[in-house]
Amino acid sequence: MLHPFKNQTFIDFSIEKNVAAMNTTLAAVEKQFCQKYPLVIGGERYETGDLLPTINPAQTDQVLGSFHRADEKLADKAIAAAWKAFASWSKVSARDRAEYLLAAAAEMRRRKMEFMSWMVFEAGKSWFEADADVSEAIDFLEFYAREAIRYGELQPLTPSPLPDEVNEAFFIPLGVGIVIPPWNFPLAIMAGMTSAAIAAGNCVVLKPSSESPLIAYRFFELMESLSLPPGVINFLPASGGKTGDFLVSHPQTRFIAFTGSKAVGLHINELAAKTAPGQKWIKRVVAEMGGKDTIIVDASADLDSAADGVVASAFGYQGQKCSACSRLVAEEKIYDRLLEKIVERCRKITVGPTREQKNTMGPVISRSAYESILNYIEIGKKEGKLITGGGKDEKAGNGFFIQPTIIGGVDPKARISCEEIFGPVLAVVRARDFSQLMEIANNTEYGLTGSIYSRNRAHIEQARRDFHVGNLYINRKCTGALVDVHPFGGFNMSGTDSKAGGREYLLLFLQSKAVAEKF
Repeated sequence: MLHPFKNQTFIDFSIEKNVAAMNTTLAAVEKQFCQKYPLVIGGERYETGDLLPTINPAQTDQVLGSFHRADEKLADKAIAAAWKAFASWSKVSARDRAEYLLAAAAEMRRRKMEFMSWMVFEAGKSWFEADADVSEAIDFLEFYAREAIRYGELQPLTPSPLPDEVNEAFFIPLGVGIVIPPWNFPLAIMAGMTSAAIAAGNCVVLKPSSESPLIAYRFFELMESLSLPPGVINFLPASGGKTGDFLVSHPQTRFIAFTGSKAVGLHINELAAKTAPGQKWIKRVVAEMGGKDTIIVDASADLDSAADGVVASAFGYQGQKCSACSRLVAEEKIYDRLLEKIVERCRKITVGPTREQKNTMGPVISRSAYESILNYIEIGKKEGKLITGGGKDEKAGNGFFIQPTIIGGVDPKARISCEEIFGPVLAVVRARDFSQLMEIANNTEYGLTGSIYSRNRAHIEQARRDFHVGNLYINRKCTGALVDVHPFGGFNMSGTDSKAGGREYLLLFLQSKAVAEKF
């Protein structure tokens, strides 16, 4: 009998022995840099010679490893290997499939600092953010294992009014799918999408993000070490354009689980909607895309609490969470006082390589992201008033470091108020009253997360009803969703409201079958 699900606890780094253990682990991981990694199809290793390097964004001349990339021929082979494995994996009981996830969670818990260290180097996460990422991955494994068992049971039906008939309903897996995870939660979301799919009885081709293939490979190795049957997960680093499109368009692809940008998500959805010759199904797309997440603060709010929540939401992991607060809308009466408190807190943020515990804000993920964010800052300087930050952080070192930036006096329809930036840039908008706060909150094409800070019950209830986001937070930050506590997924151009970490999530990887037998 499994004990009830419980969220993983974080490491207390105020305890010196934990700090020492983390530093020791970071040093051990550093000794593993510069290796070459294969792609893995049906348990077999392949080397193509077409190498994808992965670098440390905090030290751009440091190569962490290189990955052999697949071409279309190998992508086709991976889909075939997954279908071969599906023939037997789909018949494994839900409880036995769940045991693999539970074993993986136990091993990841034991090696938590190791996975954290890879994230510090490959994704630029601070110790706290890396801890949260690994903890969420463990939560997904534990939670989806339990959900697989629950969905593996016969589903309740009303007894048949026909005396000579017996009826039952149950769930069966979909088949073979493509898992395309993001780099910003390189372990949690990748492991969550993959483990949900296989726990439901499917087999997958895992195409890791080109920005974080090393972390994905470490997860694949962990699953392989538990004797997961070959072909249940196929590890396939590949070009997101050519080979990625091939995988999505393949007639034998049954579903695509994607987390990433709106542009890529819409492209995947469009490709998946086109029926290929030989295709026997309508492909299912599970997509979580971007956001332009807003925190609104009315005149009744606790301004210290609001300032804490805004800074944590806007600059945690360099503003590179899809749930990050990228715009603040404050009521006119408290706008100046609130902004002053936010700036005060913002100036205490330490920027630098996250290998050092003291640095709470690291680099952005890549050169292209770095240049795009800096370009948006220049746009913002023309659309509003630069309050703090405003460019590169030259003191932080040889990496993609950007100062936490706040731009005030922004028009609600300005580009930096409406377009996703995905970096440490906060646009601040002034509203005359609560009615305008709500109007601005809903004026983008996104609908992922949002927060309201208020002590006015009527305002809170209106936001609960009318603030059109998949995840609404009241008097707290808009980041930090917990598995089975805050099922996560958004509306509009933020995705299919898939609600990762929720009790309906596994349904996205299952189909229902009803059987009636007459005696």
